[in-house]
Amino acid sequence: MKDAKEMVAEAQDVENKVSNGRYLCRACNGKLVDEKTREMKEFLDKAPNASEALAMDGPSAGLPLPTSELVGEEAAIKEIWACLMQEGVQDDIAGALKLKKDWPKEGDKLRRAAILSEMLKKAGKHVLILDDVWDEVSLEEVGLPEPSGSNGCKLVLTTRSEHVCKYMGCRVIKVKPLSEQQALTLFLSKVGPNIVQNQTLMPILRLVVKECAGLPLTIIVVAGTFKGEEDPLIWKNAIRELKERIEKVEGVEARVIERLKFSFDHLKDEKVKYCFLHCALYPEDYEIKKDELIECWIEEGFIDDMGTRQEMKDKGHVILKKLENNCLLENVSSGFVKMHDAVREMTLSITRMNPRYMIQAGLQLDELPKKEQWSPDIEKVSLIDRDLPNSISELKNLTTLLLCGCEELRDLPCLSMLQELKKLDLSGTKIEEVPEGMDMLIKLRYLDLDVSTLKEIPAGLLPKLVHLQHLSFDVENEKVSLKLEEMEPLKKLECLTGRLEDISELNKFISSMQQIKKNLMKYNLVVGESNIPSTSDKRLTIGGVHDWEGELIMHPIEIQELNIFECDYLRSLVDDNSSFKNAIDLRVWRVWRCEGIECVVSLSSFASSFAHPFQSLEVLELEDLPKLSALIMKDEGIGSPTTSTLASPATFSHLKQITIFRCSSMKTLLPHWLLPNLQNLEEIWVQECHQLVEILGAPILEVEEKGSDALIKFHLPKLRELRLIVLPNLKSICGQSGVMVCDSLQLIYAYSWNELKRIPPFVPLVGNGHPYAYAPPSLTIRSSTEW
Repeated sequence: MKDAKEMVAEAQDVENKVSNGRYLCRACNGKLVDEKTREMKEFLDKAPNASEALAMDGPSAGLPLPTSELVGEEAAIKEIWACLMQEGVQDDIAGALKLKKDWPKEGDKLRRAAILSEMLKKAGKHVLILDDVWDEVSLEEVGLPEPSGSNGCKLVLTTRSEHVCKYMGCRVIKVKPLSEQQALTLFLSKVGPNIVQNQTLMPILRLVVKECAGLPLTIIVVAGTFKGEEDPLIWKNAIRELKERIEKVEGVEARVIERLKFSFDHLKDEKVKYCFLHCALYPEDYEIKKDELIECWIEEGFIDDMGTRQEMKDKGHVILKKLENNCLLENVSSGFVKMHDAVREMTLSITRMNPRYMIQAGLQLDELPKKEQWSPDIEKVSLIDRDLPNSISELKNLTTLLLCGCEELRDLPCLSMLQELKKLDLSGTKIEEVPEGMDMLIKLRYLDLDVSTLKEIPAGLLPKLVHLQHLSFDVENEKVSLKLEEMEPLKKLECLTGRLEDISELNKFISSMQQIKKNLMKYNLVVGESNIPSTSDKRLTIGGVHDWEGELIMHPIEIQELNIFECDYLRSLVDDNSSFKNAIDLRVWRVWRCEGIECVVSLSSFASSFAHPFQSLEVLELEDLPKLSALIMKDEGIGSPTTSTLASPATFSHLKQITIFRCSSMKTLLPHWLLPNLQNLEEIWVQECHQLVEILGAPILEVEEKGSDALIKFHLPKLRELRLIVLPNLKSICGQSGVMVCDSLQLIYAYSWNELKRIPPFVPLVGNGHPYAYAPPSLTIRSSTEW
């Protein structure tokens, strides 16, 4: 067996090869990692003292360990992985063990420890890996069995604290920094190809890398800061600055922070720096929604006013990209970023000085910060996800107060002294009344009262907050409804989430907005009931409203998403008397449980409108509509679905997804004459429509003229999925003489009973001489019956 130091050195080399720039590598995968992990586990199994745990310490922290099942002769051993910060040890381990039913999320720690202990005993031999441990962990209190030779349990932890190692009685294996050559290789991989090819810079670059002390994150951040920079003088200045910073501080952690500050200080734009510092208001390892973050930057004034809100958002995305390129933020996915824990430590060290922030986000402490911490010059306070007592200090210079997610917060003191406050977020708290003194907060630009327990909005409050740009309430809280007279003075409002009492109140609000030519940039408006999560920026939901027959429904300008459910009197969604025929930006339309709906569009709406209904529609969901018989219908009514071509070519022209569930009167889903409008259709999902006979209807006149043997082509060039579930009367997909032209088709899924005996033949988009033998190259057919 190799000795521990040699093994860890090899593991560090592997980490460098797969490094993604994280200060603490938590989840690197690949063949090399698996091999080194197996070697480490064999080392643990054969260690002379099996009761000892293993700790990894050092400035670049832990050895990457995957979460896959152990293999080899000890195949019965199970591995349990838990990513820990400072709290929630039991919850993390319970999550790794997939404890759901019996796991108490709140309450007695002893009971939770007993459950964990019992589960781990049942698991038998296992390796428990605790990653990024910042404080001592009492195994007994948590419910973890002490590792011993008799029970076969092993404990591995990674930490940056030698104190933790000593407390836990661990064998310490320090992970060494990267070697000079490894560090240079990593640096060159991040600094840009033009720099790598510039041989005159190489001696200077080696000196810069040396100042990074072999720390992967520092190397990556510094390289990102000067990516593409070819001026030797700038690089020489960088060496001088780094040296001066490091000489002023003592200790490994302090020197790491100073190296990261170096990258921050080289953000040339002061407002970009403020944008970056704002990210520290979120809890550690928090995945921050990009759009939400940019909205915050705009509200804080970090992005200069431009011609339109969209231009400001575009500028925000440019700033985000810059911060990502400088490795100060990590791109989690297309919609989220996060801040590395070491970078966040650097950010907090800045905000403790200037600007003054107090950040206790996500720590779940039992009491407020001590009195001496509340200095008068604090500008922003973030207590996200904190469990708080029913009080909070008053700070005259405070501009931002974030209490979102403080589920135990039921009361706030008078806020009348906080007259510099611009942003107040109380979402997710349990307050029942608006805090006293809120009418004095006349500089507020952002107010989030998305609170399910709130009993009312005091009359006269909102008209005093004339600078509001963002206003949110809980749309499911029936006790809180918006009134036009309260909203009219809010001329600067750009983002609104709230509930309106009835259609009349909606129409008055929309009419008022149109008169002053005010377009909300983002809204989620609800009339009646709502339990549908929002998927678009501009959304209206009408639910359970039965007393508005004959009343024209107005809709907001540029509406993108419309949800209608349990509104039984409606006969069609769009007809001559509907304003929705002019909703030309509508992207998503859901209609559920409306018993009177006979069609989606009445043909009369085309003749009387200059607009093209549904020209931008991408998603159409129709569920539980027992009278629905056609998407587009003549005005004669049921039984005469049109074969006319009067429908605008733009109608449904961007439609990508059709979902039809439990529409028992429909016999043909898509008539042949409508297919030219559906050239962008990608998914069809039909389920439990008991009268449905065919998916694609053949043109009756063409069949009569050419005979039943006539070849009829159905062109759907972008169709990828066709799902047919529980359709007992379905006889064909496109008639007996139909062939499909859709090379893109990937899946036909037919489940449960139906009369469908075959799938149709396919014709390629470009004829190849054997059209009937052709099948789309990527087609998979899944069926509960054989064809």
